[in-house]
Amino acid sequence: MRTVLVTGASSGIGLATSVELAKRNWTVLATMRDLGKRGELERQLAAADVGGNVRIHPLDVADQSSIDQFFANLELSKQPLDAVVHNAGTAVGGAFEDLSDADIRRVMEVNFFGVLAVTRRLLPAFRAQRHGRIVIISSETAYAGQPAISPYCASKWALEGWAESLCYEVAPFDVQITLIEPGAFRTNIWTSSPRVVPNDSVYRPLLQHLETAVHEHVEATAGDPREVANAVAAALQSPRPRFRYPVGFTAKMGHLMRGKVPSSLVRKIVRRYFGFSRIPW
Repeated sequence: MRTVLVTGASSGIGLATSVELAKRNWTVLATMRDLGKRGELERQLAAADVGGNVRIHPLDVADQSSIDQFFANLELSKQPLDAVVHNAGTAVGGAFEDLSDADIRRVMEVNFFGVLAVTRRLLPAFRAQRHGRIVIISSETAYAGQPAISPYCASKWALEGWAESLCYEVAPFDVQITLIEPGAFRTNIWTSSPRVVPNDSVYRPLLQHLETAVHEHVEATAGDPREVANAVAAALQSPRPRFRYPVGFTAKMGHLMRGKVPSSLVRKIVRRYFGFSRIPW
């Protein structure tokens, strides 16, 4: 029975992935920062009758002591891992000029440095056993920046550049890396992420407009996280997985346009889609 570590499994894509992989007879180490949020995962596992395939552990990918404790308890020499799904993530909404260093660093610590820290602990075991799968939940924003979430976009661009480079280093050990690039899906990142909209911000009209426009976009187009979970499972079970899996209509369109359509045209499309002409500057 293959074993996979999933980060950020308390909700959204991480939860759906944990359930889907358990259904496919994987042993899932489902991790989350706050074990008090395990209830919905346990409910869905029970409904699918696969709770026996999942073990839930605390893990904060932005806290080195939490990472050290998790791996000390895991003892990879006694319980080998076959794969990891890096899903834990966070965001902050706001114009770059209004964001604090703490806001930006928190996003990078979770979305980027957290992935690096966990991977660094896994690679020696993957190399020793001569196999391993590293699946990273990236985003369509990794190849097309979007307004008012610049730290999130930057973290995903950074992840993709790092992953492309790492591929060269780990390929001789049969360690494979895959990027899953979802568009908009119904996860709590849309509602739980803080918004920074100072009353005196010169960007306030833009941010207020985007709050409504993005909500309408998500309501109209966001998909079920299980679609992303199925893409993760397909990548893990493929003997020769692709490096990138765009998931959802907008992600697939963006993937096709990448490097072919001028950035100025992409920005024009985004501005028109979100109705920037209606912003009362």
